[in-house]
Amino acid sequence: MTERTAKAVTRDHAHFAVGPSTVSWDGAALTIDIDEVCVPMPKRIKGRVRLWPSAMTTRSFELDPAGRHHWWPIAPISRVEAAFERPDLTWAGHGYLDANAGGEPLQKGFAGWNWSRASLTDHAALLYEPTPRNGTTKPIAVRFDKKGRAEDFTPPPPVTLPGTLWGIKRATRAEPGGDVSVLQTLEDTPFYARSVLSTRLLGREAPAFHESLSLDRFASNWVKMLLPWRMPRRTF
Repeated sequence: MTERTAKAVTRDHAHFAVGPSTVSWDGAALTIDIDEVCVPMPKRIKGRVRLWPSAMTTRSFELDPAGRHHWWPIAPISRVEAAFERPDLTWAGHGYLDANAGGEPLQKGFAGWNWSRASLTDHAALLYEPTPRNGTTKPIAVRFDKKGRAEDFTPPPPVTLPGTLWGIKRATRAEPGGDVSVLQTLEDTPFYARSVLSTRLLGREAPAFHESLSLDRFASNWVKMLLPWRMPRRTF
């Protein structure tokens, strides 16, 4: 990701561009063309990611008591292909697409959250547990089938996971009787962690992608000073 000025942004109903990188929708697939230079060691990242939803949902969820923030799991079950020139990398498998929208900065509305998506053969089970700064909300527990149909389920008991090297707390929810553990930490940053879990939901053992976000940490001045070292800023 690269921060750029408004002059570098163009969009219409099916196309969005930020500098040389674009996102487009042709009615069947979402295509993401990436052409960036990463930091702190300059290195080119160039390639394409394509996502084909098995179905698209229409249901969105309020995340806070005031209704200022919403989450839309657009395509809970999708097929994804990635092909990169730099680095030389290809991958294909199942994936997911969602969107968050709000009327204020995230750090104003929340102290943080835990989110996960578990792959269950013919369903995807999603858990979303935000921590609003004002009031409380119930954790979201919903599963989707391949036709995009949603069904709420009772959130299972909370499970505390090991913290990260940066001291980010991680937690999830899982049914008793299963081995809930962190299989791999994919991203470990001062305010965000993305991990692969082994968990148990809806009577099945399942792998899950998991994220923990600390917006208290994100809003701290020392973390803001570090952001340009991971997200370059361009004036063109």
